[in-house]
Amino acid sequence: MAGRINDDDVKAVRDAVPIDAVVSEYLQLRNAGGGNLKGLCPFHDEKSPSFHVSSAKGLYHCFGCQEGGDVVDFIMKLDHLSFAETIERLASQAGITLRYEEGGYAPGRQQGERTRLVEAHKAAAQFYIEQLDSPEAEIGRKFLAERGFDQAAAQHFGVGYSPAGWDHLTRFLRGRGFSDQELILSGLSQDGRRGPIDRFRGRLMWPIRDIAGEVVGFGARKLRDDDNGPKYLNTPETPLYRKSQVLYGIDLAKKEIAKTSRAVVVEGYTDVMACHLAGVTTAIATCGTSFGEGHIKILRRLLMDNSGSEVVFTFDGDAAGQKAALRAFEDDQKFAAQTSIAITPGGMDPCDLRLAKGDAAVADLVETRTPLFEFALRQVVARHNLDTTVGRAAALDEAAPIVANIKNSSIQHESAVQLAGMLGILDTQFVVRRVGQLARWARDRGRDGQEQGRTGRRTDRPASDAAQPPPGPSGPALNLRSPAHRVERELLKLALQRPDLVSPAFDAYGADEFTAPPYTTVRRCIEDAGGALSAAGDNSYLARVREAAPDDTVRAMVTELAVEPLHTRRDADEVYAGVQLVAVRLAAVNRRVTEIRGSLQRLGPHADPQHLAAVQNELWVLQQYGQSLRERGYAAL
Repeated sequence: MAGRINDDDVKAVRDAVPIDAVVSEYLQLRNAGGGNLKGLCPFHDEKSPSFHVSSAKGLYHCFGCQEGGDVVDFIMKLDHLSFAETIERLASQAGITLRYEEGGYAPGRQQGERTRLVEAHKAAAQFYIEQLDSPEAEIGRKFLAERGFDQAAAQHFGVGYSPAGWDHLTRFLRGRGFSDQELILSGLSQDGRRGPIDRFRGRLMWPIRDIAGEVVGFGARKLRDDDNGPKYLNTPETPLYRKSQVLYGIDLAKKEIAKTSRAVVVEGYTDVMACHLAGVTTAIATCGTSFGEGHIKILRRLLMDNSGSEVVFTFDGDAAGQKAALRAFEDDQKFAAQTSIAITPGGMDPCDLRLAKGDAAVADLVETRTPLFEFALRQVVARHNLDTTVGRAAALDEAAPIVANIKNSSIQHESAVQLAGMLGILDTQFVVRRVGQLARWARDRGRDGQEQGRTGRRTDRPASDAAQPPPGPSGPALNLRSPAHRVERELLKLALQRPDLVSPAFDAYGADEFTAPPYTTVRRCIEDAGGALSAAGDNSYLARVREAAPDDTVRAMVTELAVEPLHTRRDADEVYAGVQLVAVRLAAVNRRVTEIRGSLQRLGPHADPQHLAAVQNELWVLQQYGQSLRERGYAAL
């Protein structure tokens, strides 16, 4: 049975790995104010960033889909890892050696499955790199040299060579302690007549890394005529590798993509290499499959879906390339970014272009791009006979929806005018009106869908969040128009984010002073964790509050409140905290005054004099306390 990771080591890992550094490996983060960062949520599709990360608290929360937690939760949910696998991965990044209880540490027996597969791929990648220097790999080195790639280029991209024998890698990995079952599961080996054999033999090898930089698969290029396999052979679908969710070169390109707000999509491994070496360091490629939904999600998180970002597709000018471009255009509306196409001259791919005309030609290829919708328009129009009225009408029917889908209204108008010219329709305004009508219909359908999506939606989210989320966790709906709920939420946020400003006063507040049931529960969690005063000098305070939560819904609420920005334009201080403390206490006093007045009315003139006097005395005391709170504020608490 696998040993349990030592609790102190788990805490050391949580403390050592900054959550913003980990999250930034997967998506672009920007300043959200109040010390927070924000980006497009990796757990659901959204147009406006509602995913917040608090570096100081070590927590994240999405105000759209309500996902939240710490750095361990993030990796577990996004990469579908177990708790142990996540701690092992983060410990490896932080250089922390883990201790295992119940028998100590035994590699291969106690590591999680995914961690083992990643380790196997890491070892295989190094094995292939070393084999590229062998005499047998001369054919591979020649292949690279003929395409303009020297030894330094091969090292930069981790290119290697798989020996032509049956089981060189298999025997090597067995010697490293990997089982036959693990080798088969990883896709590095396959079943042979007498046991596992190498899947890749006598081929040039490109490691395929995920966005976090871990090797999850390989692309293998055929080198010899006696190899009966396909020209390119990729790792099969495995627990690590899903071709629809990986982009070759993304680990090298992601920072530049986020920085420049541009991604260049090419078709092959050598094209990515050629582009990067030519200075186009935003180039990435799919791995043996067409560009699809999973790839779009990866790029959207890096591009942040701002209107100034751009995705440039490069395709050959032949029929297959044009077909691929039109297929890419079908997904155009899934980007907020502009999409463009760069047609390579003479059917050359970027690798051939670099060889023939140099690095500058590759860079110029990207700069001479054409908007993808314009390319699609020309392809559609070319299918019709524009010499006839019927042909022009049919072309307009097919092309007008394309223009109507253009997001930028000024570009949409100009394109409608351009379309009229393409079709030879003299009444330009007729085409403009037709496009405008289609665009309005599309917007109306979108609004109808949004209205339906609002049914049952949570209302306790920041007003600045423009995303339309799915329904959140079940529980009482909170009305932010209620001053009580609004100020209770703000006070709880302070108790979680700045406990130094509200303690010790906050710890004297009872759960009954919070009128929203979810907030009452969070107040109890803070109390069970030792109170706000216990946070002084203790960086485990938030972790204790989250652990005190009775279920995942409450835990998510704690995380949300710990990450959500405070509603003050300036840094929160004692004055701001005092206002919130007084507002919650005064609201509680006023509620109690109202209750007592109701009781007095029900008692009537025949009530027991002693009981009546006690109730009247409590009312007088509360009224005096309320008056003091209004006049003296925080000093009256």
